[in-house]
Amino acid sequence: MRLGGVDVPHDRQLVGYSDGDVLLHAVTDALLGAAALPDIGRTFPNTDPANRHRDSAEMLVIAAHKVAEAGYQIVNLDCVIHAERPKLADYQDAIRHRIAGILRLNPHDVGLKAKSGEGVGPVGSGEVIEARCVALVESTADA
Repeated sequence: MRLGGVDVPHDRQLVGYSDGDVLLHAVTDALLGAAALPDIGRTFPNTDPANRHRDSAEMLVIAAHKVAEAGYQIVNLDCVIHAERPKLADYQDAIRHRIAGILRLNPHDVGLKAKSGEGVGPVGSGEVIEARCVALVESTADA
């Protein structure tokens, strides 16, 4: 299973039109939204065969370029993964560093928390993994 651009051993795979990396999709959408750009579904529609099995890291790089072209630079990210399994404590630093590398940020500017569903709901039963991200961007107009 790939989360945040890192392969995490697990007996299940994420399902998606692209590679299904739910965390990189959340980061991509957060960046696009912070710059008031079209969301990930409009930028990378699942009706376009070019996006079938597409690497989410590639999508994130394209989104970051669009954010820069719109006149913004990334300040930091605050990400949360909600998953019952796999346990992610041993992978959090690798994921933070991978996202920072993709976006050319300092790893200290990428926050990542992992939460379980504590046996409740679709996350707690292991049916789904959810990811959320808040992105802070600043205008480069005065830079």
